[in-house]
Amino acid sequence: MAEGRPKTAVVLFNLGGPDGQADVRPFLFNLFRDPAIIGALGPVRLGLAWLISTLREKSAQANYALMGGGSPLLPETEAQAGALTALLAARAPDREWRVFIGMRYWRPFVEDAAAAVRAWGPDEIVLAPLYPQYSTTTTGSSLTAWEKAWPDSGARGACCYPDAAGLAEAHAEAIREAWRKGGSPENPRLLFSAHGLPEATVKRGDPYPDHVARTAAAISARLPEFPDTQICYQSRVGPMKWIGPSTEDEIMRASREGRAILICPIAFVSEHVETLVELDIEYRAIAEAEGASAYMRAATPGVHPAFIGALADLVLGERGAAPGLSPADLSRVCPAADKGCPLRRNAA
Repeated sequence: MAEGRPKTAVVLFNLGGPDGQADVRPFLFNLFRDPAIIGALGPVRLGLAWLISTLREKSAQANYALMGGGSPLLPETEAQAGALTALLAARAPDREWRVFIGMRYWRPFVEDAAAAVRAWGPDEIVLAPLYPQYSTTTTGSSLTAWEKAWPDSGARGACCYPDAAGLAEAHAEAIREAWRKGGSPENPRLLFSAHGLPEATVKRGDPYPDHVARTAAAISARLPEFPDTQICYQSRVGPMKWIGPSTEDEIMRASREGRAILICPIAFVSEHVETLVELDIEYRAIAEAEGASAYMRAATPGVHPAFIGALADLVLGERGAAPGLSPADLSRVCPAADKGCPLRRNAA
């Protein structure tokens, strides 16, 4: 490596997942004790987190067992980090690049990433979420964790990218490929399935459903051959009311109409339990039981070159070296009420 080049650290935020069966309960506890997930007061929230993680441990372990015992999310994220590092080095060779991973609920935690970045001593830090659609429960929670771990880091938060061209193109290609592998059934119903949120979270101003709609529109613009589309939401937990319609209900409706179903996991960029178990096994069984003529599921973007290019655009855009979202673009993607947006923080 050439000496004297400025160093830029990029931190990829993601959810995280248990490495093995023994990690499932503590992973769930970390998830449900997050105030961005359960908004109750501290002692109540911790009690609920203990109760939920205890009650769900066995069923969650069974789901992870179907994937070999643990989550594939970390190796998938490591592959994305490697691809992004190579692309950034090719596009901006005047700098030294290193990509770090900060998981919210399991190792390597956001706090671990902050310590590793500090030890490397970069001239610049960019925080880049692997959540294309902003939510207080995902990107917002990770930013809060970063600021708690390193309050004066001077890091720049990259914003959401719900309608980034590379993201939409990666999804569109995956949809076409799944359709071809599924026998190319005529006019399937394309379900854009996103992870759900409690309705109360959205009523507090969370922009996530608006962002999901933007992603769906960007993908659909590239797929005129699939005019029958529907946004829906999966992975409901607990008794509270969640945003809808639910993916399960839409699968049942399409199945009973005898339709072929094509699922796009629109809010996921890596394969994990929600795609490999919930979509591929549980929802497929529902579709088959209800009489769907076909059930197909598109892959997540992973290391698709168009998606990695979108991430590079995001990172470089924050440095002013390539097109990307800027504070002037906020009204295009962020409601005025949303104070958690990284670009609003940058512009403040």
